[in-house]
Amino acid sequence: MTECPIDEHPKHFGTGWISGVLSTVLGAVGLLAVLCFHYPELLTMPELRAMYPVPYVRALLLLILVSAFLLGGISIYLRRSRSIGGIGILLTLIAVMFGGSWVPIDGELRNGPFLGLDWFLLNILAFSAIFVPIEQLFPLRREQAIFREYWKTDLAYFFVSHLFVQFITIVTLKPAMKFFTWATVPAFREFVSAQNVVLQFLGIVLIADLTQYWVHRAFHSFKFLWRFHAVHHSAQSMDWLAGSRLHLFDIAVTRALSYLPIYLLGFAEGPLFVYIVFVSFHATFIHSNFRFEFGPLQWLFATPRFHHWHHTADLTYADKNFAVHLPFLDKLFGTYYFPRSKWPERYGVDDAEVPASGFFAQMTYPFGRKASAAREPESTS
Repeated sequence: MTECPIDEHPKHFGTGWISGVLSTVLGAVGLLAVLCFHYPELLTMPELRAMYPVPYVRALLLLILVSAFLLGGISIYLRRSRSIGGIGILLTLIAVMFGGSWVPIDGELRNGPFLGLDWFLLNILAFSAIFVPIEQLFPLRREQAIFREYWKTDLAYFFVSHLFVQFITIVTLKPAMKFFTWATVPAFREFVSAQNVVLQFLGIVLIADLTQYWVHRAFHSFKFLWRFHAVHHSAQSMDWLAGSRLHLFDIAVTRALSYLPIYLLGFAEGPLFVYIVFVSFHATFIHSNFRFEFGPLQWLFATPRFHHWHHTADLTYADKNFAVHLPFLDKLFGTYYFPRSKWPERYGVDDAEVPASGFFAQMTYPFGRKASAAREPESTS
């Protein structure tokens, strides 16, 4: 999948391009939401179904569809090429034909195999509503557009990782629960699960990040593992969507090994769920195009400036800042780099063989000859 501009005409404010893209995105979101109502047993997460305030969801869906239609109309009025606004209106009309905001809830609500389409829609709406405004208000790079180069590749990663949430859970959490039960100590697990929720959450953050630190470092240290992790570092622009660029093998290995000690120690489901929500937000946050100094807090928790140095294309500072949450781990193990008020000049990998875009090209890259000939990862010793 190669990147190409949606339209060759100007894309600045007032040309109808932004309204057309927003119309298309909202129209697609509205249509997918309608499909979730029609096929909840196939497209929604059982854990989330009981939590939906359906009247409010319908009101939000109506707002999305109306906005998509109006934005499409504005784009058609302003733009010489009417295709992108027309696509948004077409998607909106299809959603209305399938029931719109008054679509009935169909199907038997069972807990069998499912695709997390609702999880994807909730996250894309929430994260874009949070991060797009703050990146526009406090941008690190003002010249970087919302729909910057290769954004479609990163959106594909975001879509796949959320859509196949059940599969990813099966290959990460289930092995720990199935194959390592013998290593658990029931009395100790009961003790841990009985602790205060806040204390358990902080414990999960520490243990998970300690595990992630060494797994992350291993992906940089061994050539076979670097083939997969190089995909994440191929992002040449940093924003809230760039953090989604992760090879599925990378996700599976990192999460499986991170969840293993959490399961063995016996942390309760509640604090674990809070951590999963937290890590989803924080991992997105540290990749964002967000220039902001956090004072003393930046020494306690990872910030965008801390993690951006991990993505620098300058090999002088490569293989630093492996921690996802806690910078003191890098200080402890000698991989800390955090110059005061300074940001990297460019991002990406120095190896031209790693494809910069294309979801399927990057998924298959680690298994090809180019990956076997790629550079050795930097030593972190």
